[in-house]
Amino acid sequence: MYYSDFKGEKISLLGMGCMRFPSGPKGGVDEEEGVRIIRQSIDRGVTYMDTAYMYHSGLSEKILGKALKDGYRDKVLVADKMPPWYINKQKDLDEIFEEQLRRLDLDCIDIYLIHDIHDTTWETTKKYDILGFMEKKRAEGKIRYIGFSYHGDADLFEEVIDAYPWDLCQIQYNYLDEDFQAGRRGLEYARSKGVPVVIMEPLKGGKLATGLPRETDALFEKMSQSRPPVEWAFSWLADQPGILTILSGMSSMEQLEHNLKLFDELHPGCMSEEDMLIMSGVRKILQGLTVYDCTKCQYCMPCPVGLNIPKLIDFYNQYRIFGDSPAMRESYEWIKPDIPSNCVTCKKCEKLCPQHLHISEAMAKAAEAFQEW
Repeated sequence: MYYSDFKGEKISLLGMGCMRFPSGPKGGVDEEEGVRIIRQSIDRGVTYMDTAYMYHSGLSEKILGKALKDGYRDKVLVADKMPPWYINKQKDLDEIFEEQLRRLDLDCIDIYLIHDIHDTTWETTKKYDILGFMEKKRAEGKIRYIGFSYHGDADLFEEVIDAYPWDLCQIQYNYLDEDFQAGRRGLEYARSKGVPVVIMEPLKGGKLATGLPRETDALFEKMSQSRPPVEWAFSWLADQPGILTILSGMSSMEQLEHNLKLFDELHPGCMSEEDMLIMSGVRKILQGLTVYDCTKCQYCMPCPVGLNIPKLIDFYNQYRIFGDSPAMRESYEWIKPDIPSNCVTCKKCEKLCPQHLHISEAMAKAAEAFQEW
């Protein structure tokens, strides 16, 4: 396993994402198996554990806390997050933070991040001085390092990076999302500012692991080694400098063992120029399957009936690429409140769209595609 130095700590290139634990035989989360997976990852050298207040409706923090008993706590760094969307008054910060400590059964959280920074949550962060709160907790010895996770655009990312001397940041990044959200531009900007980057969604919620269209098969066959696409997705990330750790939400012991074996071979610079060019070709094929070329400029917002139009268009584009796969259905759970069939075809959005997209048509096609989901 390749390790990076972080403030004198050894951080494994593979990080444990605690948001996709296996289901139990009677539904819900299999807590015992979750504990077993975490401990096995630590036994095999994984040193970074990532959780959040809302993962598995709060069970993620509890499962991680159980797994860190019996001496496991001293072998890892624990990362947790403050969710700005739950903050409506100043005392909410203390209440949520203390609840997280109780769930984890810890006195100190190593790395504490502001969760899901974008336009709205960044304003909430400033309004309630979340950074001031975090600095206070650091002074009290309850957190050690301060960071943020990010889901906004590249321009805001640079503003956020410049706003505070962050210890690290976390971005969504994979070979398909090279120009999405913070993207490569954000990765390189953070690196130029000396801010280490944690990677989330390396497989785009599992979509880059299974269900790739057949059009990509011929390109993967040209790679220097015979590996499944999931391994090339991780290799593409591991090759790049400035990445502290790559989070993987491993939901089975089989997935863990597969990743551990793979990451024994991965490190910065592990891919050839030829393989990187082939991966660029794979990306172009996937991008070419996009139906609606939405730039997420938000000119169409707000929607009169409350739809998040850019998000729904993005999801429909993904559906056209990856099809009706389990990973797509899992992702749909995150956007279910935005029902495309609620579109009333007023077409106000279409008059404002700089790309002249037929948005009402896109909503109708999305509604038809997802009506049984």
